[in-house]
Amino acid sequence: MTRFARSLPLLTAGALLLTAACSAETRTEERPSPSPSAGDEPGGGGPEGADGGSAADAPVLDPLPEEIPADLQPYYEQELTWRGCPGVPGFQCAMLTVPLDYESVDPADDIQLTVTRARAGGADRLGALLMNPGGPGASAVEFAQDAANYIFPAEVREQYDMVGLDARGTGGSEPIECLTGPEMDATTQVDRTPDDEEEMQALLTAHEEFAAGCQANSGRLLEHISTIESARDMDVLRSVLGDERLHYVGFSYGTKLGAVYAGLFPQRVGHLVLDAAVDPRLSTLDLDREQAGGFETAFRSFAADCASRRSCPLGPEGGDDASANLLAFFAELDATPLETGQDRPLTESLATTGVAMALYSESLWSELRLALTAAMDDGDGAPLLALADAYNEREPDGSYGTTMFAFPAISCLDSPAATTTPEEVLAQLPDYEEASPTFGRDFAWATLLCGVWPVEPSGTPLTIPAAGADPILVIGTTRDPATPFAWAEGLADQLQSGILLTYDGDGHGAYGSDSCVDTVVNDYLLANTTPEEGASCP
Repeated sequence: MTRFARSLPLLTAGALLLTAACSAETRTEERPSPSPSAGDEPGGGGPEGADGGSAADAPVLDPLPEEIPADLQPYYEQELTWRGCPGVPGFQCAMLTVPLDYESVDPADDIQLTVTRARAGGADRLGALLMNPGGPGASAVEFAQDAANYIFPAEVREQYDMVGLDARGTGGSEPIECLTGPEMDATTQVDRTPDDEEEMQALLTAHEEFAAGCQANSGRLLEHISTIESARDMDVLRSVLGDERLHYVGFSYGTKLGAVYAGLFPQRVGHLVLDAAVDPRLSTLDLDREQAGGFETAFRSFAADCASRRSCPLGPEGGDDASANLLAFFAELDATPLETGQDRPLTESLATTGVAMALYSESLWSELRLALTAAMDDGDGAPLLALADAYNEREPDGSYGTTMFAFPAISCLDSPAATTTPEEVLAQLPDYEEASPTFGRDFAWATLLCGVWPVEPSGTPLTIPAAGADPILVIGTTRDPATPFAWAEGLADQLQSGILLTYDGDGHGAYGSDSCVDTVVNDYLLANTTPEEGASCP
């Protein structure tokens, strides 16, 4: 049984209230699939940063010294105690000890990270294959335990240990905690596209209360869950597992984590597959606007398919008409939420989340079409609420998964905020709406969360050349909703050994979904074969 789609939506940090945690892993009844984003024509302000600078101006991430510092040697030399994972046959679990702060190591502050593995089945073991499904915040442990059989073929499992490491602050690794289930229910129903001063203040207050809850319940950990620190944790695990080089498959945000690892430790890069890639050079503002454009592209692809069916709740024309009809439906919900058979009605915000959830994978389009029909034609909001709950990781008992909390905590720490006041959002609304007439307002207002975050960002946009690294395979999908194709081009371009594979298709991520892509990736992992420049699938 799969717990979520390959990788959670990698929405912007503010998207917590936009789509409930863009990076929250999407769940399907079939196989996992990476975060959504982008398309052929990502919207937004192009390569310009929030301060007017070009993405090319992002500082270079320099490698760390090859020699392991003395104060880190005990971590690199530790031995793990492996035990069977309850309820997961074939997998072992262990706890990895790492320093809370790599710049000021104090064993009294050490944290414990959850690791899982399934040993390679063949005699010609190539090493451990780490994986990360994205988010940020999705559980790599759960992903590895689910994905070993439905993404990775037997030939790969024969030669690699399947390994998942829950990044600090996520899953079973000192997870970030913020609000209770009832408090999250209230948060996810807040109007994310305010129409007046009162609604703007309500949204800002919701962001402030969420941020305060994270600070109160997570403490100092909030300062030390950056992508750079998680990449350093992966290098500790690489050493502990006995490998000289790191082999890795990352989806969505997991591509940023893998790229940062390559930038810090280029001499230790083995086989790296970065699918549904993120461009780490982009400012938060550019990422937000271009992701909004990605969801617009994905929605219009869905709407065209819907219009080709015998009955489509968005109308028979697709395009602008479908967008206008969806926005009219959202406006009706803004005035009068729909009944769902629960004590939680379908609000505009929850409906937007449900639609965004289904845009991550083409396999969910039929479910979205039926959910919209139920809501728009029959007044039944339950199916769309179910999609929103899956996206938000809301369980039937009313609890929420840790991704909802880890996603904004990591995102806000990694990058400076795009906006800090409602006035700044209002000034940027036209650009967002140009990038995405359907979702632009939601994306724009979501950016306020990092503006009230209680911890100053420790990160910044980065250029990652990873000079000297072995070939790194980057995959981009042309109509990916969460990670626009242009981001894959940007990442492959800045990595000196980056090789871009283009998948002409829909959905978030391609490996495990397309036989052509699967062949290229498996040949790379098993035979060290890289595709030619300009390679594409199908």
